[in-house]
Parts: sequence; C-alpha cells; structure tokens
Amino acid sequence: MQSLGLIWIAAVIMFIILEAATYQFVSIWFVFGSIAGLIACLCGAGFAVQMLVFIIVSAIMFIIFRPISMKLIKPKDFKTNADSLIGKNVLITQEVSNIKGTGQGKINGMVWTVRGGTDELIHVGETAKIKEIEGVKLIVEKVG
Repeated sequence: MQSLGLIWIAAVIMFIILEAATYQFVSIWFVFGSIAGLIACLCGAGFAVQMLVFIIVSAIMFIIFRPISMKLIKPKDFKTNADSLIGKNVLITQEVSNIKGTGQGKINGMVWTVRGGTDELIHVGETAKIKEIEGVKLIVEKVG
C-alpha cells in the first residue's frame, strides 16, 4: 500500500511539472485526480477504487474548469494601427468589383486591396469610405 502512495505522489509531481512546462492547462485536471487517488490510497482503498476516483475527479475537474481555462488562454482581439483607417476615405486606383475580385485604393501613400461592402461598382478616381478591415483588405462603401 505504501508503494501505491509513492506512485500517486510521483503522479502529482509529474502532472505539475507537465503543466508548468506547457502552461496551457493540459494536465492540471490530472493533478487533482492524482491527489484524490492518493487520498483514496491513504484511506485504504484498493487500486481499482483509487483509479476510479482518479478518473472521476479528473473528469469532473475537466468538465467544470475547461470552459473557464479556455477563456483565460484564448488570445484576445487587439487593435492594430490599421484599425485607425476605419471611417477614413480612400482614393480608388483600380475599379472595385466584388464579382470580378478587383479593387485597389490608396490612403496615406499606401496601396491597399479593396473590396466593396456591397456589389456596387466603384470606379477609378472615386472616393470610398473604409467600413472595416478583413486581413489585408479594406472593405469600403461608395461615398455620395
């Protein structure tokens, strides 16, 4: 029985080290399960009961805390300098046609790929307002 206790202690330490190495909440559930297995061992339960306790506690911890941990480690959306262009006007340098997949515009001395917010054509020389940015494309609406 004493050697089983040492195995559970080793499991706790191993899962803590694994969690510290990944910092992605991959094995934290098993730390709690191992602690529960150790407690079951100290109470005199057989190995089958210890494993059952380990599995049940690990599963419960996973079900309860996985959604919370995903919110904590999920990358946050962050604003970039390009977001400062939203609401400004862009000069169209190539006809904007969503159907043809064409369109370019110039703003602040830089040429961007441009797509219309609607299927309306925007001709060269016209001005369009930037509504949003998707990747490296400006989504615009015709001004006027």
